[in-house]
Amino acid sequence: MSSPGAPGLAISPALPSAPPLLRRAGRKVQLNLGKYREIIIAVAFFLLFDLAVLVLNFYVSFQIAEDAVSINLAGRQRMLSQRMSKALYASELASASGPIPQSLLDELHNASRLFDNTLQGFRNGAQVTGGDGRQVFLPAASGPKSADILNRALALWEPWRRQMDLLRESGSASHAAYVKAAADYARANNLALLGMMNELTTDLESAASQRASVLRMVQTGGIVLALLNFLFILFKFIRRLRQSDAAVEQASGETQEILSVVREGLFLLTPEMTLGTQISNSVSGMFGRPAQAGDNFILLLSPLVSAKTLEDARGYIELLFTPHVKEDLVQSINPLTEVELTQTDTLGQKRQRFLSMQFSRVVEDKSVKHLLVTVQDVTPRIELERKLEGEQKRAQREFDLLVQAFEADPAALAAFVERTEGSLLEVNDLLRQVDAGSDAKQLRRTVDRIYRHVHAVKGEAAMLSLELLASTAHEFESHLQPLREAASMSGEALLALPLPLEELLTRLQALKRSVLRDRHRLPQVAPQPGVDGLGAQLSALVERIGEDTDKPARLHAKLDAITDLPTRVRDALTQIAVQLVRNAVVHGVEDAATREARGKPVRARIDVEVARDETDQVHLLVRDDGGGLNPERVRQRLLSLGWFNEAQLAEMSVSQIVAQVFKPGFSTAEVTGEHAGRGVGLDIVAHEVRRLGARLLVSSRAQEGTTFRVRLAT
Repeated sequence: MSSPGAPGLAISPALPSAPPLLRRAGRKVQLNLGKYREIIIAVAFFLLFDLAVLVLNFYVSFQIAEDAVSINLAGRQRMLSQRMSKALYASELASASGPIPQSLLDELHNASRLFDNTLQGFRNGAQVTGGDGRQVFLPAASGPKSADILNRALALWEPWRRQMDLLRESGSASHAAYVKAAADYARANNLALLGMMNELTTDLESAASQRASVLRMVQTGGIVLALLNFLFILFKFIRRLRQSDAAVEQASGETQEILSVVREGLFLLTPEMTLGTQISNSVSGMFGRPAQAGDNFILLLSPLVSAKTLEDARGYIELLFTPHVKEDLVQSINPLTEVELTQTDTLGQKRQRFLSMQFSRVVEDKSVKHLLVTVQDVTPRIELERKLEGEQKRAQREFDLLVQAFEADPAALAAFVERTEGSLLEVNDLLRQVDAGSDAKQLRRTVDRIYRHVHAVKGEAAMLSLELLASTAHEFESHLQPLREAASMSGEALLALPLPLEELLTRLQALKRSVLRDRHRLPQVAPQPGVDGLGAQLSALVERIGEDTDKPARLHAKLDAITDLPTRVRDALTQIAVQLVRNAVVHGVEDAATREARGKPVRARIDVEVARDETDQVHLLVRDDGGGLNPERVRQRLLSLGWFNEAQLAEMSVSQIVAQVFKPGFSTAEVTGEHAGRGVGLDIVAHEVRRLGARLLVSSRAQEGTTFRVRLAT
């Protein structure tokens, strides 16, 4: 093998060493020829035998082909004689009742002409019409017996032919007389003529059989000589083949030893994109399926990569097999430098692996014969890189959390941390009470309580623009959602929840240590949040959710009365307001295009008010100008969830149907996302209202909006 552009050996006549080099090269060629002289002579005899047999075969086969034509036409002569006789008899019968049909006359003339031409061809050799209607050369029949038969046949045929000619030349009025004369002659001589044609056919078949015997003898003799020659060559080769086989086996054994211990996957790829015969043992393990010689590389790769990557790999390999394309220039576009695989181990566990495949050309005579493919398992490197990248992102997110925390209202942040820590510790206590024998209904109530706590944390974190905490709480909800939707539940199903809880607590503690500890201006007990701060936070929350959901909205807040409320009531109303505001943006108001089509302002309006009435009752009002509650949509959703059937819903009033929106897990959102679809927000509202001992009133008008009002006595 050589590489493209490899230097060659140049011999100049002007150099003093050139003649001795040439003489040594000539002597080497002579020695090599002498080494194989016997084999060369044997091969020459073998070719000579084959050529002689081929020539004889060709000659005898040509004669047999001519004999086949003759035998076929001799057989046809028998048929023609019978056809003429039959046509004559039919014409004779037809003439008794009227004119002879022209078709019978045509058949007589054609049969007689064809019989006469073929008979003359047998005697003298001529071009005649063959059995398929084409012109063929009919050689003259050789041999004294055939000549005697033809002479007798011609003597018998000539009178008949003259009568047929007279019939053809006569007018229609004289047909009957000539037909009768020809028919009488046929009755008298047809069988004799038929017997002569039979004799001719038999004689021709005998001659063909003799030529076939000659051909078999020639072939047998040639095969015997060729076999003897072959045995001589085989004898000469066996001794050398044994030596060569021993050397090949040794080299093959060494190659197999290398391929069995090498950790990389190694194999050759042909221009047809099939695997070569030498494949390292590690290839099958890396691909997760057996890899054998002759397997199509693209088919082997297809279950492991996407359709686009597979097509790119095919194009890249085709480029490498193109000699004029520089190998170094296309290595950067190799689509298989990092292939991600999902494989199942012996324990049934799925794990990710990463393979890197590199291709090197094997060049011979300036053409690419193969590609050497090196497959490496780069999973540890990729995992390390991803781990480092994840740590960098984690650090960046922690930094972003701290930046957002520093920008938040200090008092609101302190209150949030205190409430959230208490909620998460309560979640921890709930999980500690769960064991494998816990009742299924109790487990569902536990999951609902945990869900409310986590969703409340997410809502407040989003209100304070603490995106990292909000997203961490959303991930916690993703662990809870399958538990809520499961048909049955056991205590073991909750065993994985401490992990996301620990992550959420860790981030909260980091926020508490890194931000609140360094804010010396904060008192030990967080003061009540100001009205302006809460209104601004709710307004920012509305703006952010509206941007994410393509529902631009503006918040109008009147929260003066909240500052005079006890902490417990204030925190509960704040939580209710957060959930109702989120619900108003996500579910209540329409998107910009729908509002414009309905003649509404593109930006929706949401009002939040906290006030006291003349009876000293506190009122929390959250109102939007959206499309209003749709009882029919709620009804269809209840049916799809399987909570009620048609008969049960038919007995329920509209207010009873609408009240179901406050049940855990109910949501009309078509797509689950960070802001909607989990059915927790209004569940929190109902829970907090019950905890306060308050009343919740809902009023809605189609296309005008929905109002939620909470009343409680203080």
